[in-house]
Amino acid sequence: MFGVLHLRVTSPSTLTDEVVGLLDGCPGVANLAVLPGSSLRPPGDLVLADVARESVDELICELRRLGVDVSGTIALETVDTAVSVAAERAEDDAPGEGADAVIWEEVVRRTDAEAALSKTFVWFLSLAAILAAIAVILDSSILVVGAMVVGPEFGPLAGLAVGLVHRRYSLLRQSLVTLAVGFAGAIVVTTVACLVAAAFGWIDASVLTSPRPLTGFIWRPDRWSFVVAFIAGIAGVLSLTSAKSGALVGVFISVTTVPAAGDLALALALWDGREAAGAAAQLGINMAAIVLAGVITLIVQKAAASSVRRFPARRAAALDDLLDRHPEEVLDDGLGDLTEDRDLQQRGSERRHRGRDRLGNGDRQEHQLDHRVDLQDEEDHSVEEQPETETHPRA
Repeated sequence: MFGVLHLRVTSPSTLTDEVVGLLDGCPGVANLAVLPGSSLRPPGDLVLADVARESVDELICELRRLGVDVSGTIALETVDTAVSVAAERAEDDAPGEGADAVIWEEVVRRTDAEAALSKTFVWFLSLAAILAAIAVILDSSILVVGAMVVGPEFGPLAGLAVGLVHRRYSLLRQSLVTLAVGFAGAIVVTTVACLVAAAFGWIDASVLTSPRPLTGFIWRPDRWSFVVAFIAGIAGVLSLTSAKSGALVGVFISVTTVPAAGDLALALALWDGREAAGAAAQLGINMAAIVLAGVITLIVQKAAASSVRRFPARRAAALDDLLDRHPEEVLDDGLGDLTEDRDLQQRGSERRHRGRDRLGNGDRQEHQLDHRVDLQDEEDHSVEEQPETETHPRA
C-alpha cells in the first residue's frame, strides 16, 4: 500500500463540471470536494481530491487534455498518512500497483530540477573528483566509494534519458550543458589541485606507475565496466520513477564516473597520456551505459503503464456494452460468473448493482408517469361530469 496523493485543481468555472465528472468517474479517487469561486487568481473554482497513486498519471493526462494546465493549475501533494476506508478502497479499485505506478509529470519536473546547472552542482562534482584523485593517490577503495556518494552527476544523466524518451528537447539540452560544464569544471579544479600538490612535492609520476590493486580498474575499462554501469542505470531510473527511492544511494556508489574524472585530472597534472586516455574511455563508457539503460527502462515502463490503463478501460467498455444490450440477462445470469478474473468479477458486480439501480429508476419513472396520466384522466373525467349551469341575466 503506497497511499494516496492530494490533488488540487484550480479550474475555470466553464471547465469545473468536466473536471468534477472526470474525477468522480475515476475508481482511484477516494475523496472529492468542490469549492465554487474560491480561486481568485486565476479566477475559478477549487477542486480537491485524494487519489490513489495508480490513477494519478492518467488523471493528469486527462486534465491536461481539457486544458486545465493552461487555464488553471494542477498540483500534487504527498499524503504521509490517510486513515480512511475510502482511501483503502480507492487503492484496491485503481488498476495496477502503487509501487509500479509512474507519475510522468513528476518524473520530468524532478529530473528537470536535478539536471539544472548551478554553482552547487559544479562544486559538489569538483569535490567528488578531488576525493577520487586522492583515492587513486592513496589506492583507497573507501575514498572511491566516498567520491561516488558525493557526486551529483546522476541527475543530468537521468535527464538525458527522460529527454530522449519524452522528447523534451529543452531538458535534453540542459542536461548536456550541465554534464559538459560540470565535468569540465571539476576536471579543471582537480587538475589545479593536483598541480599544487605536485609543486609542494606531495605527489609525483611514481603515483601512477606504482601498483594499485584497489584502484587500478578505474583507468582500465572492460566489458564489466559497461555491465556494471548498465545495471546501475536501470536501478537509478527505477528509483527515480517509482515510489521507492532507497536504491538511489546504491546507484551513486555503483559506477565509476566521478572516479574516472578524478583519475583523468590526476593523469593530466602528472602528464601521463596513457592513463588519461584510459580514464576518459572509462568515463565515456559508464555515462553511455547509464543513459542507454535509462532510455530502455523508461520505454519499458511507459509501455507497461499504457497497458495497465488500456486493459481496464477495454473491460469496462465491454461490460457496459453488454449491460446496455442485455440488461435482463446480465442481471439474471450474473456477469461475475462469466470469468474467473477477480478484477472483472468486481467490475461485473458493480455493473449488476448499477444495472439494478438503472432498471429500478426506470420502473419508478414509468410508475410516476402512469400515475400522472391517471391523475390527468381523472381530472378530465371530473370536468366532463360537472353539470352545466344556466346563467340568467339579472333583472
